[in-house]
Amino acid sequence: MSQLEATLEVHFRAYKVPQPIREYRFHPVRRWRFDFAWVDQKIAVEVEGGGWINGRHNRGKGFAGDMEKYHEATLLGWNIYRCNDQLITSGRAIKAIRLLLARAQQAA
Repeated sequence: MSQLEATLEVHFRAYKVPQPIREYRFHPVRRWRFDFAWVDQKIAVEVEGGGWINGRHNRGKGFAGDMEKYHEATLLGWNIYRCNDQLITSGRAIKAIRLLLARAQQAA
């Protein structure tokens, strides 16, 4: 687990957000996983690290692979929230996640 994911988990506990499933494999064929998932609500969170260090997710093949993953997840009905270090450390990510979960609860 990355430091950013650990920070987000601290926020989940602090705000009493229902515990998500970690590293949830969502696709019936591919081995893709979400960093965090609330399966009943079909809400996923992906923590995007490495934005300033030219990480795998920011280069051609890695970026294209991520887009394929998110495309397939969307077709399966998933709502995907992607966040980076700035959104997590500022508290904006947890606010967005809480809002998404509240909306899903209202729609149920």
